Amino acid sequence: MKLHELKPRPGSRRPRKRVGRGIAAGQGKTAGRGTKGQGARSGSGGKLYHQGGNLPFFRRLPFKRGFTNFRRVEWYEVNVDRLDRFAAESEVTPQALVEVGVLRDADKPVVLLGRGEISVPLKVRLHRVTKGARAKIEAAGGSVELIEA
Repeated sequence: MKLHELKPRPGSRRPRKRVGRGIAAGQGKTAGRGTKGQGARSGSGGKLYHQGGNLPFFRRLPFKRGFTNFRRVEWYEVNVDRLDRFAAESEVTPQALVEVGVLRDADKPVVLLGRGEISVPLKVRLHRVTKGARAKIEAAGGSVELIEA
């Protein structure tokens, strides 16, 4: 069998119905549209808003309202008490947080929040640090440095 010998299975393709070609064809005069009424006119249908008095389809859907910001930045949130896994004077970076098991991966920027306490001095290098978290790290003798996202 060659490409030029391929053809559809018998009966799988039916010829197009030619409507409006005279009464002998069986679909003449009104061409299957009935008599009068909205469906009999040309240009009717296809308008999603008009539904003959019903509430339009897209106004029925609740998820269509509002606004979704596609530039929204998602942050990994890490609290100060999760940094107890690090030894003193070690450097806390997004990659280091992945290695100790605090984060799964380092694809999103990380923000350090101030819940909990810390007693060991650490060198924190993250994308964002809150004021409370910065105060706790510096009070423990550590340092904070911000990196670009």
